[in-house]
Amino acid sequence: MSFPRHRKPLIALQWKVGLVALIVLTAGIAYVGWRVDILARSQAAVARNVTQRLEPAPELEGGIAWLNTAGPLRLKDLRGKIVLLDFWTFCCINCIHVLPDLAKLEKKYPNELVVIGVHSAKFENEKNTDAIRKAILRYEIAHPVVNDANMTIWRAYGARAWPSMVLIDPEGNIVWRESGEGLYKELDEEISNLIRIHKAKKTLNTKPIKFELARQSEGGSSLFFPGKVLADPKSNRLFIADSTHHRIVITDLTGKKIAIVGSGEPGIRDGAYDSAQFNDPQGMALRDDILYVADRKNHLIRAVNLKQERVSTVAGTGEQGRDRDGDGPARKVGLNSPWDLLLVGNRLYIAMAGHHQIWVMDLTRNQVSAFAGDGGEDIVDGPLDRSRFAQPSGLTTDGKTLWVADSETSSIRAIPLTSRGEVRTLVGQDLFKFGDVDGVGDQVRLQHALGVTYHAGKLYIADTYNSKIKVLDPLTRECKTFLGGEAEGWLATPVFSEPAGIHYADGKLYVADTNAHRIRVIDLSTKHVSTLNLQGVEAPKLSES
Repeated sequence: MSFPRHRKPLIALQWKVGLVALIVLTAGIAYVGWRVDILARSQAAVARNVTQRLEPAPELEGGIAWLNTAGPLRLKDLRGKIVLLDFWTFCCINCIHVLPDLAKLEKKYPNELVVIGVHSAKFENEKNTDAIRKAILRYEIAHPVVNDANMTIWRAYGARAWPSMVLIDPEGNIVWRESGEGLYKELDEEISNLIRIHKAKKTLNTKPIKFELARQSEGGSSLFFPGKVLADPKSNRLFIADSTHHRIVITDLTGKKIAIVGSGEPGIRDGAYDSAQFNDPQGMALRDDILYVADRKNHLIRAVNLKQERVSTVAGTGEQGRDRDGDGPARKVGLNSPWDLLLVGNRLYIAMAGHHQIWVMDLTRNQVSAFAGDGGEDIVDGPLDRSRFAQPSGLTTDGKTLWVADSETSSIRAIPLTSRGEVRTLVGQDLFKFGDVDGVGDQVRLQHALGVTYHAGKLYIADTYNSKIKVLDPLTRECKTFLGGEAEGWLATPVFSEPAGIHYADGKLYVADTNAHRIRVIDLSTKHVSTLNLQGVEAPKLSES
């Protein structure tokens, strides 16, 4: 259809004017709608906030013991303070990741904020008050903790996952709750806003509160919660991850001091032995005169040059990684709580506990990549990229198979050292199926095993929360107690106390007996157990803070 020549400009003009008018009208409607939506959302947020502030926080009743404080705390006695409840359990990697954020908030708001840890246990061993006290010391927690062994407080607050946090205002009302890690920024904003509001209302108490911390009564031992141990009979050296002293202790196999690597102050610093800094070092691997260290809390892999006596960083950014693909230059990819290391040729396998995966670092190309596990927290066998782990924490091999102590599922997993194999579970069934049962295959129950080592066709397991060493035949799947458990006689002391690291060398098992602050040595031929006699190793002398 065509228009007469003299009408085209007029119609075109009318069309353009109409289009402009439509655009303006649409924009106006959109603007008004946007403003209305913003107003509605703002009013809803205010309504939610008012509703939250009208929800009184249940009293903290039902705990069986209080730690890091002289006695039980009551919310009514904390009126005027902002109170942050952290529902946690000390095995949980996500809970562990939250602790540095809590420490930062406590430091930023020392006079306004009180953090209280509500320890609601997953594992049976975690219900034990002394085990919680040890965890408080190990993780250097500086706030009160209540042992909510019966999950009474957990239920009162409607908690559903570890970790969960609840924020209570100075008037005793719940104003915020959330689950998971990585919430520092949101919490910081909420606390800052509460301070502003309650300063204006004159309901904020800024008088400091001091608590009686467990660490104030703890004596200085040569080792402090050693996490892993590595023996090298060729060089007659023993490497100890003195984890909560934030250093590596090197002795000969009789315990005589050779060197101390790290100042003992937590931090990130490369350099000479006496000035270098680690933060909760764990698993180690040795190649010639280079010792690789999983610097767990720094999310790094460090290299200790044993000839030059210097420490350098070889993998990680120093920040917790979020990308589970893990493919790229080693110094540019973020790691997530590396807990153990194993060296096979030029490939350094990493138990990436925070990602629930096994990673590998190519030492020739200085590249890291995910090797097994899709990052979901579960126990799933099958192809490497579709399998699932739950906080893998210990590694060992016979040269053909990589065995994994998968702690949160209380299981031992097997991975062929090729890219075509499949993950298999030897013992262990579920995130919530655990115990202390010897037997074969599916009959077996472990409890949060953190370490494993191979020798002569057998796997020796640090069955951490059972405080035992178990032995497992990977072919028959028969697993039985080798040593440990309840001490006999009322004056006897347990053989082990939450052992987390284990390594075979030259007819002996070296065990990092973590909660007893010692290294135990087991003669495999006689089952005789002795404590390594450390000579010349003292607790670090730290600067006053």
